[in-house]
Amino acid sequence: MSLQVEKLGNNMARLTIEVSAGELDKAIDGAYQKNRNKISLPGFRKGKAPRKMLEQMYGKDLFYEDAANALIPDAYEQACDECEEEIVSAPKVDVVQLEAGKPFVFTAEVALKPQVTLGQYRGVQVEKADAEVTEDEIKAEIDREREKNSRTVDVTDRTVQEGDIATIDFEGFVDGEAFEGGKGTDHPLTIGSHSFIPGFEEALVGAEVGKETDVNVTFPEDYQAEELAGKPAVFKCTVTRLQEKLLPELDDEFVGEVSEESDTVEEYREEIRKKLAGRKEEEARAKKEDAVVDAVIADAQMEIPAPMVETQQRQMVQEYAQRLQYQGISFEQYLQFTGMTNEQLLEQVKPQVMKRIQSRLVLEAVAAAEKIEATQEEIEEELKKMGEAYQMEPDRVVELLGKNGRKQVSDDICVRKAADFVVENAVEA
Repeated sequence: MSLQVEKLGNNMARLTIEVSAGELDKAIDGAYQKNRNKISLPGFRKGKAPRKMLEQMYGKDLFYEDAANALIPDAYEQACDECEEEIVSAPKVDVVQLEAGKPFVFTAEVALKPQVTLGQYRGVQVEKADAEVTEDEIKAEIDREREKNSRTVDVTDRTVQEGDIATIDFEGFVDGEAFEGGKGTDHPLTIGSHSFIPGFEEALVGAEVGKETDVNVTFPEDYQAEELAGKPAVFKCTVTRLQEKLLPELDDEFVGEVSEESDTVEEYREEIRKKLAGRKEEEARAKKEDAVVDAVIADAQMEIPAPMVETQQRQMVQEYAQRLQYQGISFEQYLQFTGMTNEQLLEQVKPQVMKRIQSRLVLEAVAAAEKIEATQEEIEEELKKMGEAYQMEPDRVVELLGKNGRKQVSDDICVRKAADFVVENAVEA
């Protein structure tokens, strides 16, 4: 195999890859062996017709496409290994020459890793994030824990109030006509959850159990059912059952049930304060890092080729589809539920992809500028963590990461250390 690299500008390159005539002939014969049982020729049993006769009957290029498809992946991978440039996109392949007895020649148009010119990355000024825990936040956290440990009881002696759980039968009408999907029975609705059309739950406050109530609402202008969007509607509703949540008293007995660290209410409040402080410090650190990296990106110069972005858009959508599959939802079902197309989803993730690419590039540039390196101990520790997470040996992790597995792990460590560097050297205003 031979390789020629032509720079095209805008961080794009064309690889011209040539495979020997001998390798092509082997691939054509392999395509014949693979497909001959599928092709009929009068006078021969299926699979017994000689290759030359099949080519005379159906054309000499009968097996060319399969041969090319067999050769391109390995030849392209070898070319990437030999190429001194760092390729950051999937290739756009074009066949230049494909004929038995001659070398097989194809081109692969690819994006190259952009060069980054850093601006200021030391002493970046960012707004100080608030990590102080307030009394209201402590109370809200304790109330959430009380909510988790609440019990539900039936209410028979009053009307609907905010926070109640009302079981309702309802039917909706627009211009006096019932509409599709507007009817339900035995539907549990928490008043104040805002899970129904705006104004619906508020209109049920004060309703009596067993008595029909008219709920007048207007569908939002951006309502998913276009035929209902912006239209006034009347729902005939009957509360068939009313329940309320009873929260446990905040006392030492409650603390003993929900905490393994505290025995009294005061100890529990301090436990919650420390937990919230740790959480807010982490959030403040993440917010600060985002702000610093955004500032470094804004002051840097780089030209990101479109194919690099497109490749990572597809990768991000594929990763999301895999996560959905683990949850038992197919990608096709997700698109159907959301009413989106694959193209719309690709466009939706584009800003996130751009931020990911820009962040990686500038932090790699910072690591290079500051001569930040990953130690052998750090690499081994990272491989150990990955092995524990996936329940496999570190060597197997490297194998799954590919030929440059250890380098990839090393690069990731350097990027994290570069992020720590710019944050530690930032100035909080």
